Amino acid sequence: MTAVALSACGADNKPATSSPTPSDLAAGGASTITMWVDAERAPALKDIAAKFKAETGIEVKLVVKDFSAVRDDFITQVPTGKGPDLIVGPHDWVGKFVQNGVIAPVELGDKAAAFTATSIRAMTFDGATYGVPYSVENIALLRNKALLPAAVTTFDEVVAAGKGVVDAGKAQYAFLVGLDPKQGDPYHLYPLQTSMGSAVFGTDAQGEYDAKQLVIGGPEGIAFAKKLVEWGDTGSKVLNSNITGDIAKEEFKNGKSPYYLTGPWNVPDLQAAGIDLAIDPLPTAGDHKAQPFVGVNGFFISAKSANALATTSFVTNYLTTEDAQDSMFTTGGRPPALIASFKKAAKDPIVEAFGKIGEGGVPMPAIPEMDAVWNDWGATELDLIKGKADPATAWPKMADSIKSKIGA
Repeated sequence: MTAVALSACGADNKPATSSPTPSDLAAGGASTITMWVDAERAPALKDIAAKFKAETGIEVKLVVKDFSAVRDDFITQVPTGKGPDLIVGPHDWVGKFVQNGVIAPVELGDKAAAFTATSIRAMTFDGATYGVPYSVENIALLRNKALLPAAVTTFDEVVAAGKGVVDAGKAQYAFLVGLDPKQGDPYHLYPLQTSMGSAVFGTDAQGEYDAKQLVIGGPEGIAFAKKLVEWGDTGSKVLNSNITGDIAKEEFKNGKSPYYLTGPWNVPDLQAAGIDLAIDPLPTAGDHKAQPFVGVNGFFISAKSANALATTSFVTNYLTTEDAQDSMFTTGGRPPALIASFKKAAKDPIVEAFGKIGEGGVPMPAIPEMDAVWNDWGATELDLIKGKADPATAWPKMADSIKSKIGA
């Protein structure tokens, strides 16, 4: 039963196995399947869980967990048989999950074509699909149209336009992005880095990230490091190490800057504050396209699920529907991964703009080695922004430290 339900689809899209009937599921012995979910997403899943119970007699028990701890709890509990049948989370957990053997591949078959290519790619690891995506998110450049009515293309133009508003006495900051006081924010700054030709990992022949190809320390990365000093506290102060994420949001909400680099999660509060928003393409700092990290959220099946057939049926036949994906969008506001649901959501020009930017992005690396990248990367960027480090030595030193940790 498990082999039929959970066989990996690999890189090819084979026709999906015929859906089990309610009697098939009952024969599997399941009366309840358990899903770990955070408080934000739980309300969006109640109706689809109720529908599954009405049609199969099997209850989907939604257990609300602390998002900050749920990944590690899942890895710890699944091998003991005490974990859930199903978990909700971001795609960059996949590598760690597969490494620990705690999730099973999902056969989507022809249904894979109903999702955006980026979302399926993000859920793919070593040639197998390991999750059903439901949302795609990435950052963009938000612009206050009351302060600046027109978009520009490059980061230099963004800075110049922003300074013009400041010089006119209409704003306090030319540009805002939140920086963590200990780790900076490589995630938000990554589009500027990629536009200068610098990435983190190279890819293999199948287009998947290759941990043996750590390319962040190359000359393009050093050139970006020099820019961080130029933009930072000892330079033009476009990047301000004292501006945290909360401060950046509040200052933009109060009309103190024409620009704010952030994601769709902050849009509702900004609209509620009366900001007339435009979503601009990400500006370039170099000669390459600015590519943001794309995060994909989805549903993952436990490799040790005692109710594998019922769980797989719920995931592949219910959570892939427009009703489920529409509900997740209504609750969370992230552009849907299901193409049909995205088309409906994209009637909102802001959703459409974020989605278009995401199409040009790259999935956040889901390989386990990525966990060892963030600390050195973020701390080095912050030192450069503060003017406490020399780009020519600090950036290569960062790369060497990461290499030693991941064995690249």
